[in-house]
Amino acid sequence: MSARILIIEDEPAIRELIQVNLAHAGFEVVSSEYASEGKREIDYRLPDLILLDWMLPDFSGIELAKQLRQDIRTRKLPIIMLTARAEEFDKLAGFDAGADDYITKPFSPRELLARVKALLRRTAPEASGVPITIGRLTLDPQSFRVNAESESVSLSPTEFRLLHYMMSHADKVLSRSKLLDEVWGDHVFIEERTVDVHIRRLRLALQPHGCEHMVETVRGGGYRFAQTLRLADHPAKRCGLACLLESGELGACPSRPGPCPLGVLRHVADSAAALVAGATEQTRSADRAGCLGRHLLAAEPDRAAQ
Repeated sequence: MSARILIIEDEPAIRELIQVNLAHAGFEVVSSEYASEGKREIDYRLPDLILLDWMLPDFSGIELAKQLRQDIRTRKLPIIMLTARAEEFDKLAGFDAGADDYITKPFSPRELLARVKALLRRTAPEASGVPITIGRLTLDPQSFRVNAESESVSLSPTEFRLLHYMMSHADKVLSRSKLLDEVWGDHVFIEERTVDVHIRRLRLALQPHGCEHMVETVRGGGYRFAQTLRLADHPAKRCGLACLLESGELGACPSRPGPCPLGVLRHVADSAAALVAGATEQTRSADRAGCLGRHLLAAEPDRAAQ
């Protein structure tokens, strides 16, 4: 899922240079010459990041940045200012208007690309294109693949975007409306229950690989992707004692190579229980022998008196 970047720049040569370099790096790029055009593009569909020139024909990029920061919908949009104004006072004005970064012209395309990637990693990790590994799952947004260790997980495009966003925000409770805005986009209007349908399909796709329980339901909150798989939800739990052979030796886990962790714990617990039971039986035998001895000693004086 490539990041969508909006360029608002009135100089055609600079706009084309930026657009070519970003597209070559795998980003989805949209450009505008005027601030008003860029604002209409933002109103239609939120980008993941904005490259904003200061001096524009209709009104300044500083004014547009202030408008975006005052709107709750666009308040957290990452903004990088591009300008020839290199004085310290100008940079401070750009940051005060709401810019997250400030690049002066002329600039290196490689430096610009590095700053874009760094800002996306901080503000929109799901759009950075970096592979994510959590537990047995690895998601690669560049190759559009999901693997559970060595096994490939088959997902639809929507399920892939949903899993990507949830893995990028692991252990965070995500409401249905938040998932709709971030995965489907705030420019589409669909029912929140659509999220439930796709969550169910995502779990079904993860079930053969023993990872469906990593997608947790938070009652009254939404959904959460768990960083670790709880032992109680380990796939071996569903096979009962299948991971433990009747001889007491550890068997192979059906969901992963090698001995099953749950089987190991059961084996250790059974061994400990057997040791405790043996010690308890020995104690009881000793108590019985002691009681018998005391009874015989008590009976000796009676027999001597007779």
